[in-house]
Amino acid sequence: MADPFNVFLHLNPQPGDGGPVIAVKDVIDVAGMPTTAASKVLHRMPEKDAECVARLRAAGATIAGKLNTHEFAFGATTTSPHFGPALNPWNPEHICGGSSGGSGAAVAAGLVDASLGTDTAGSVRIPAAFCGVTGMRPSWGLVPTSGVVPTAWSLDTVGPLAWSAEECERLLETMSGGLLDGRDAADDLRVGVLTELFEDAEPEVATVCEAALAELPGQKESVSFPLHEELSTITQLVMLPEAASAHLHWLRTKLADYGADVRARLLAGLLLPATAYTTGLRARRWARLEHERALGAYDVLVAPAMPVTAPRLDAIPEDYRLLLMPYNSPAALLGLPALSVPCGFVDGLPVSLSLTGRPREDRTPLAVAKLFQQTTDWHEHRPERSLARVAV
Repeated sequence: MADPFNVFLHLNPQPGDGGPVIAVKDVIDVAGMPTTAASKVLHRMPEKDAECVARLRAAGATIAGKLNTHEFAFGATTTSPHFGPALNPWNPEHICGGSSGGSGAAVAAGLVDASLGTDTAGSVRIPAAFCGVTGMRPSWGLVPTSGVVPTAWSLDTVGPLAWSAEECERLLETMSGGLLDGRDAADDLRVGVLTELFEDAEPEVATVCEAALAELPGQKESVSFPLHEELSTITQLVMLPEAASAHLHWLRTKLADYGADVRARLLAGLLLPATAYTTGLRARRWARLEHERALGAYDVLVAPAMPVTAPRLDAIPEDYRLLLMPYNSPAALLGLPALSVPCGFVDGLPVSLSLTGRPREDRTPLAVAKLFQQTTDWHEHRPERSLARVAV
């Protein structure tokens, strides 16, 4: 199979017949295929599928293979030092985001119908936005994570990436075991527009997203996210120690085998005092109460999905992760469903809106996204370099 974007790490030698063709991030087990997490540290051959994969197979899906990821799903660029970077089909000189970069690029490239990624602190939504596809982080706990390599257990989710919100909804319905809840209609919605996140985005990105607001249903009001400045820090206080705990044995025995960026973040989590983690957990509880008090009446919160378009592979800003944190951390920390929806382009690179719902009401932002995609065609745009135009 032709793969000029370095998307696949492992191909399924027995792809199956019929059903949608789906590929999965290489932190999610597929029976008989290696799970490596794009690392030198891990190499296991699972005997059974992760539960989310098993449910998709039972519904008729064909599993095409395993997709490139940021090492151990612990970064936002998918530039693995061991397997090489996954490239953006809209422009291969740019990154596709991460950590589910292969999952976003595989759909954008036309190589699969849909893909699975994981989202701990933005890892579905970042590549979905940078690759111009629809991607969703579901409410925490909606989709089982058994058979998935952990990053941070209390933040990890499995989410779908596809061209449309309707396709993502079908995949989530299957993976959740029919537990998808929320409003299936978008009448009389209260929509909170997160003003700070529009103001902090690059002007060209903000302009595209502001134009897209007119196509959204509902009564729109400007709102502020409570603890806007603090949520990213609280997320790190929870995520870093949990990640270090998951890697403790390997940090003791295979430290040199990690890529430099992932090793540094894991060691930071290892060296934080225990009080930092307990402070993070207490602060998260406080943040949930503040969020419910200030924004609980809104059905959906809207912002740019990312403040920038995909950076060039050879010019990733030093503050890249810090730029993205305020756009990803709130939904991750609070366990909220969040959807990235294509809404335009800047200099030929995709721009997306973020639609965030209330906890366990995943169907509501999906309903808004479906209405948006009925009146716009951004999700129907395809890159010229799509593998649909390349021999496979």
